[in-house]
Amino acid sequence: MSSEIIKVPDIGGSEGVEIIEISVQAGDTIEAEDTMIVLESDKASMDIPAPKAGKVRKVLVSEGDKVSEGDDILELEAEGGGDADEGDGEADKSDDEQSSVKDSREAEHLEEEAEADESDVEKDKTSKKSSGKGGKRTVEVRVPDIGGSENVEIIEIAVSEGDDISEEDALITLESDKASMDVPSPYSGKLVSLELKEGDTVSEGDLIGTMEIAGDGDDDTDEDTSDDDGDDGADHEEDADVTEDSDDAEDDDSEGGRQELRVPDIGGSDNVEIIEVSISEGDEIGEEDALITLESDKASMDIPSPFKGKVVEVSVKEGDTVSEGDLIGYIEVAGSKPKSASKTSSGDKSNSKKKSDDSAKKSSDSKGKSSSSKKESGKQDEPGSKSKKDEGSYGGEPGPEARRNQGESTAGSSVHAGPAVRLMARELGVELAEVKASGPKGRVLKEDVDAFVKQVMSDRKKGGSASAQPSAQAQGGAGIPPIPAVDFSQFGEIEEKPMGRLMKAGATNLHRSWLNVPHVTQFDEADITELEAFRKAMKDEAAQQGAKLTPLPFMIKAAAHALAKYPQFNVSLHPDGDKLIQKKYFHIGVAVDTPNGLMVPVIRNVDQKGIVELAKEVIDLAGRAQEGKLKRDEMQGGCFTISSLGSIGGTAFTPIVNAPEVAILGVSKSQMKPVWNGSEFKPRLMCPLSLSYDHRAVNGADAARFTAYLASILTDIRRLTM
Repeated sequence: MSSEIIKVPDIGGSEGVEIIEISVQAGDTIEAEDTMIVLESDKASMDIPAPKAGKVRKVLVSEGDKVSEGDDILELEAEGGGDADEGDGEADKSDDEQSSVKDSREAEHLEEEAEADESDVEKDKTSKKSSGKGGKRTVEVRVPDIGGSENVEIIEIAVSEGDDISEEDALITLESDKASMDVPSPYSGKLVSLELKEGDTVSEGDLIGTMEIAGDGDDDTDEDTSDDDGDDGADHEEDADVTEDSDDAEDDDSEGGRQELRVPDIGGSDNVEIIEVSISEGDEIGEEDALITLESDKASMDIPSPFKGKVVEVSVKEGDTVSEGDLIGYIEVAGSKPKSASKTSSGDKSNSKKKSDDSAKKSSDSKGKSSSSKKESGKQDEPGSKSKKDEGSYGGEPGPEARRNQGESTAGSSVHAGPAVRLMARELGVELAEVKASGPKGRVLKEDVDAFVKQVMSDRKKGGSASAQPSAQAQGGAGIPPIPAVDFSQFGEIEEKPMGRLMKAGATNLHRSWLNVPHVTQFDEADITELEAFRKAMKDEAAQQGAKLTPLPFMIKAAAHALAKYPQFNVSLHPDGDKLIQKKYFHIGVAVDTPNGLMVPVIRNVDQKGIVELAKEVIDLAGRAQEGKLKRDEMQGGCFTISSLGSIGGTAFTPIVNAPEVAILGVSKSQMKPVWNGSEFKPRLMCPLSLSYDHRAVNGADAARFTAYLASILTDIRRLTM
């Protein structure tokens, strides 16, 4: 077995690029195209694949190192043996085999010579630029090939007129619905004029500005032409063949008819999973519309349609795995041709420059593809078009991406992070939109995700995160997947009604409480036979004092006595999670059903008021709640809440604790039941009680004692005088 040094390949002209992950170690056996290292620049992150299979003898770099094209990565013991082994074995080969090996070696030798010539040409160009003999020339800088996209928005201008910039420095940043990318400078020099501004849209060939660079020529066309002239005749013949083939392809495509839809180049990945199929048979789709969404361990990407027409057959389904060239389906094309065939190589740039642009484009694409599936699925269909997928459906990233509202479904799409970071975030259930970025240009790094997870765990341990971030807590808990959006109109007629302000506020509070409070509900019954007889007897007398005597004032008074007996129910958790706040007052809230939603007015100092006074206050607060005339301070400061459904019905329910309180009493409809008194069954009026409590502050045994004591007071109201 022979060993060789594997070097960093062409990485788009970037230098000093940081290694953010090493995917192999000494002793590993790897296959061709397996990832060796992951690089991340300020433009993109990229995986560097192994050029061949073999055994890793030694890794020559470390995480955090900076590398450029040609730097050593690792020493690989390649499969199949070295030159010496081949030499020993050639004697045993047939004449045909020896001839084949010889031809192969000659081809490799010619290839090496061609690369050396190309390198010499580049060196000559660099030498000309650096020397320049003191001369200056002005050249136009235009938008390079951006993958066939048109009218792409400029989201950032990185330079100003008069700036001295270097080759490969970013000039502008573009963002399409598929990716964001930096457009680098093809020259070193001074920016004379800038023709664009932030928010403009550009296409390939549009003028960015003019630069003053070193050199004697009039423009860059002369230089490019001379470089092209320096190529040998074989290159010209090859270009002519390529152009001829492209013309033939255009002629074929222009005929229209039934065309195959196949998986294009997906960066050498094999068996990539389909996480979403965006088309169905019979759909009318446009050129560049998404056909399927793929997700590998490196990135997620949409596969666009190269044609405009009608889908006649879909050959794949969600969950299938595909590779380059696999059939997706068939489309009926009406005399159209794909954009990819409309342009051919022009020869305006040198081969090395085209290779650099292609590499930079692929890197930029990988940067934006993990967010593209979310952007595509979040876009609303145009009026009259057929819905291909429910808006807001997911593309494979689980919903930690779930802690946002439906209206913010594209929040994560603007996050800049590499595939390794996105994979790490998915595994940990972290929403990248919530992570504070520390990398260049707002890029989220692995360290940022680590810090975010540590902070969340620290907050959870302290128990103070609920108060610190109420809005985030109200939206969802860590790792809770979202409820998929559904297009209900497909099942029948629907009407959308806006939620009122009060209903939305109540929903947020209840959701927050349910997610943050560990609820336990204790069920019990109180014998209120005597209480009900007393209430009916005193009803007229209370009416003369202007009060309507219902069972509720007795419940409120009894709850205040129980809170005094068991003060652990009259507390709130301190935001730091280390202390309890003991309350010395007895303010009790009463849940009131109103046309606008649930409201909870608070009766203050219940322990200092009599039954008739409480009855009057209940009627007054409930009436003003129905009319929407309650003041804000009349709904604040409660220690305990009572939710009574006795006038409606039901046998029991689980009320949600009204945080920051730690308990709530639910009262259901009373029923006559046979109760054993030790010698016989007697009919008794039994009232169901449901006590929900925060298990962080209240123990189960204390909850059982509380309901038992409350039931004893309601059974014999004379205890209220004790």
